[in-house]
Amino acid sequence: MAPKWRDLADKLAERIKAGEYAPGQQLPHIRDLVAAGEGSKSTVHAAYKALEVEGLVTSSRGHGTVVRPPAALKRLGIDRYDKAKWRDGDEVAFIADRVASGRPHNRGDQTQTVSRVGATTTVAAALGLQPGADVYARDRLVKESGHPTHTLTSYYRPEHVEGTRLIDPTPGPAGRGGGFRVLYDAGYEIDHMREELFARSATSEEAKLLQLPTGEAVVELHRTAFTADGTAVEFAIGVHAASRFRWTYDFAVPDSARTKGKQS
Repeated sequence: MAPKWRDLADKLAERIKAGEYAPGQQLPHIRDLVAAGEGSKSTVHAAYKALEVEGLVTSSRGHGTVVRPPAALKRLGIDRYDKAKWRDGDEVAFIADRVASGRPHNRGDQTQTVSRVGATTTVAAALGLQPGADVYARDRLVKESGHPTHTLTSYYRPEHVEGTRLIDPTPGPAGRGGGFRVLYDAGYEIDHMREELFARSATSEEAKLLQLPTGEAVVELHRTAFTADGTAVEFAIGVHAASRFRWTYDFAVPDSARTKGKQS
């Protein structure tokens, strides 16, 4: 027969996994569980310590015992853009990350709004436009099991996307293969990309939208996608909850000396 603390730990673990206690939520005080007849103070304390060892909760003085967020998603670097995923299949970037992490996914995990706006200085520079020029902004909020993980806003020249699914605000990716497949079908095949990443403090609006704990940082991503002739066909800004991702890049190491030798 399992000890009482083990039974209590198992019962609380099931409630955490079922979502009754959400990530970031504090578990009941030990004294409250004792008063509810769940066991003695030492029994409840041992159950909470077991949950901490199992990685389900964290405990600290002044904050009590709090449910940990799920393990960080593996956010692929180069491999998430493999053409075989979106051109030949239906594995858009955020789904590629879920597959690599062994996590469930649903196309409805991505919501979006689309609007025609004036380009900011940053957007205009990326797309080769004058500041204030019209662009389409495709705003997405991506969630996992109902909890927001990141936002992503893609900007496009109107002549590249007018009349395509990229300006359709229906939730989920823009059809089979997502946005890159839409551009491909319109004659704008993605050939190469530039990504910039930097960490910063979340704004109050971002903290509310992403449901971030106080003081958590975000990682901001700037992504520019180009065709083979160097035309920028998408500029995207993503804001990611820092603790919810683990960034992974796997690539061939360049050898510029050998490359120059072959060209001469």
